[in-house]
Amino acid sequence: MNTMEAQNKKTNILVLIHSDNGGTYELAQEIAKGIESDPNSKAVIKLVKESTNSKLKDLPVATVDELTSYDGIAFGSPVYFGNISTAMSEFLSKTVNLWSNHALEGMPATVFMSAGSGAGKELALQSFWNSLAVHGMVLVPNGIRGDEKIDKKVPQGNSVLGTTSLASLKDVKRPTESERYLAALQGKNFAKVASALKGTFSKKEISVKEEPSINTILKSKNIVLPQVPKPAGNYQPYVRTGNLVFINQVALKDGKILNPGKLGVNVDENQVKEATELTMLNVISVLNEAVDGDLNRVKRCVQLTGIFNTKDDYTKHADLMNIASNLTVEIFGEKGKHARATFGASSIPVNSSVEIQAVFEVEQ
Repeated sequence: MNTMEAQNKKTNILVLIHSDNGGTYELAQEIAKGIESDPNSKAVIKLVKESTNSKLKDLPVATVDELTSYDGIAFGSPVYFGNISTAMSEFLSKTVNLWSNHALEGMPATVFMSAGSGAGKELALQSFWNSLAVHGMVLVPNGIRGDEKIDKKVPQGNSVLGTTSLASLKDVKRPTESERYLAALQGKNFAKVASALKGTFSKKEISVKEEPSINTILKSKNIVLPQVPKPAGNYQPYVRTGNLVFINQVALKDGKILNPGKLGVNVDENQVKEATELTMLNVISVLNEAVDGDLNRVKRCVQLTGIFNTKDDYTKHADLMNIASNLTVEIFGEKGKHARATFGASSIPVNSSVEIQAVFEVEQ
């Protein structure tokens, strides 16, 4: 038997997670170990979205398209207010086309979660189950398996619906040895069920159109966001009210103004355009901070206002501002198209040649 044939005979299981600080990922590693304790089963851990966390940043990101290629899926998420995390929920919301084509029906699924206080974990696990039941997946619970071997002196996050970890208890390593044991046991049992069901359901190849992540777009275009400029006075880099984020920025780079001065006196149009690009990147860098590093939460750019340090007879402000508008659309696509105002000023603070005011709508 060659290597390819051996891999095809294995039960391939996806461990699909969202993890904030690594707690869910640590449980996922134990789940994967349990799965691979069966020599005929293989586990792969993937994220539902990119992460900047040092523990997670090198993990691959799953696509909705690939879900149907597995023999089973173990889903993991933090507990968010008695529910699954926003990132996991957003990923599952993209599976409508799979649902309408019955593409996951009959595939086994199991769930595990990392909780803070532990409150709401049963609700959160149940919400996971509800979402997967709609797809017709075969739900594999943990039951009370392994209960006789856990350390009952330490509070555990165990549940009959799936293993959880209580991440916030002080002076206790999380996940505990007991929680790791339960997760590995859950993985081992899930591999057994997935192997038994392998080949009993149809693996339909369904094409699902997914928008590339903003981080992927930035990388592909070699766009590097600068560090968020620090306020020079008693104000904030941004203010959020409701779903709107308000940002003002100038052409600050490494603590100094890029190409300072007045157009036609100290700087030319090309220098102002360079400063405009930097200013817009500063705006997007601040926006990135406002959405906790997830620019995919940006629903649209509502308004850009460009203010340029020009002589009284200058009239081509719109050409200068096109640099900022084009960059915004390049990064955000249709969501980047905005209303716009552009005008000149006799001077701009800190002698910048440009200032940009921006309003963005973001998800809650």
